[in-house]
Amino acid sequence: MRRRKKKTTNNNDNVQLDSRLAKQIDESLEGNLTVIKKTLGDASDLVIRRMTLNSSNKIKGAVLFIDGLVDKTSVQDFILEVMMVEVPPENISLAHVYDEIKDSALPIGEITETNKLDDLLLRLLSGETLVLLDNETRALSASTKGWKDRGVQETTSESVIRGPKESFTETLRTNTALVRRKIKNPNLRIDAKKIGKVTATDVAVLYIEGTADESVVKELHARLDKIDIDGVLESGYIEEFIEDPPYSPFPKVYYTERPDSIAGGLLEGKVAIVTDGTPNVLLVPALFVNFMQSSEDYYQRYDIGTFIRLLRLFSFVIALFMPSLYIAITTFHQEMIPAPLLINLAAQREGVPFPAFVEAVLMEATFEILREAGVRLPKAVGSAVSIVGALVLGESAVQAGLVSPAMVIVVALTAISSFVFPSYNMAIPVRMLRFSLMILAATFGLYGIILGLIALVLHLCSLQSFGVPYMSPFAPLVPKDQKDVLVRFPHWGLLSRPSATAHKNEKRTSGRNQPKEGSK
Repeated sequence: MRRRKKKTTNNNDNVQLDSRLAKQIDESLEGNLTVIKKTLGDASDLVIRRMTLNSSNKIKGAVLFIDGLVDKTSVQDFILEVMMVEVPPENISLAHVYDEIKDSALPIGEITETNKLDDLLLRLLSGETLVLLDNETRALSASTKGWKDRGVQETTSESVIRGPKESFTETLRTNTALVRRKIKNPNLRIDAKKIGKVTATDVAVLYIEGTADESVVKELHARLDKIDIDGVLESGYIEEFIEDPPYSPFPKVYYTERPDSIAGGLLEGKVAIVTDGTPNVLLVPALFVNFMQSSEDYYQRYDIGTFIRLLRLFSFVIALFMPSLYIAITTFHQEMIPAPLLINLAAQREGVPFPAFVEAVLMEATFEILREAGVRLPKAVGSAVSIVGALVLGESAVQAGLVSPAMVIVVALTAISSFVFPSYNMAIPVRMLRFSLMILAATFGLYGIILGLIALVLHLCSLQSFGVPYMSPFAPLVPKDQKDVLVRFPHWGLLSRPSATAHKNEKRTSGRNQPKEGSK
């Protein structure tokens, strides 16, 4: 009975505590400090510095901050030292002490006033320093965030030969500053939000006003406001909430670690979502062609960029269809193979006990396991294990007569082609659909592959990303946007922004102004 009664009392205390947090700040300084300490469970990282501001009025005050989330030097030099030594003057009245501290005393760039306990607690846990006074129902929050971060480093997942090497970090304000450095335009908007009932994760929405589609911006804000979850630890949480059809394997939201890719997307009229705590920044709307393009395409010459893009599209076809084509031709359509090659393949498969489909599934599954193992292992041994494992297993499987040498070549070429994609989240659905096409090829031959291709095209044409057709500018066909899809025109030839994402301010350049003949 005692335990049950004690448990009930604790629940009542929590209800009273939560109801008090929703109210305004109390006049009693000690009462406010008690509520804050009790809410945080007497946290060891909560620092409370009580003080008496002057000897005549005996004004009591307190400075609160979370150790590890603030810059201690700023707190010491610009808040504690100022309040304990310089303010308030002896002749100031008690009623004007708060205004004196707010307007004249604290040399901090960003100071916010609040009278709600819940807002005060949220600011404290966000790395700000609180200033509370006795007999005052208002409090000051000074921006002194200064936790340790990774710093701006070179990206490891989207490396380029030519172009910027910097990447986003886990700090939201650093990421927005990286974008602001590249787009020095007053029309760049940064809208702040907090998502997550427990984590209260800071999220920023970036777009260029006058270039981005207003309907896309409103729709994005509406979807973000509808997110009801206890915590957001990475941008992948937000991606699953805001993407259009949730049951398609193809990504409808683009993410990247490169500030130049986000800046390029914003210049095309897209909208970026920056999440605190992750270096992956989201970009919407995301079209199919965006996942086949790399930021380096725009830094190389246009002819080199065009060649690389066509090579990527060719690799996409190989990674998706090559195993299924091999299965279909060797199983059902041997007449399509030249006689010398057919005899050679038959000789290789003479001692193999499995059909081509089982061979392909075994090799593909083995390579997927090796690839995942190489990603999860430490960098020093991951690459060595994946390469050595593939060589040893492939050679051993051929010598044991489990698979034919031709199948090893097909699987290896398919795997290499899947690494060509600039975006990792586009390579994953290709790897998944590859097995479905292999089943169709083993069942119906080339007819099954054609049926799978038709179903795939119909599915892609039915997708949308924030109201924009996923296969744009192919379906629907937009002739003027073909300058930057399969091929890339020179920068002076890209006269307009993509019409699918930029309905306003479509003009990008006036073209190439060549000097007249004979002019100096």
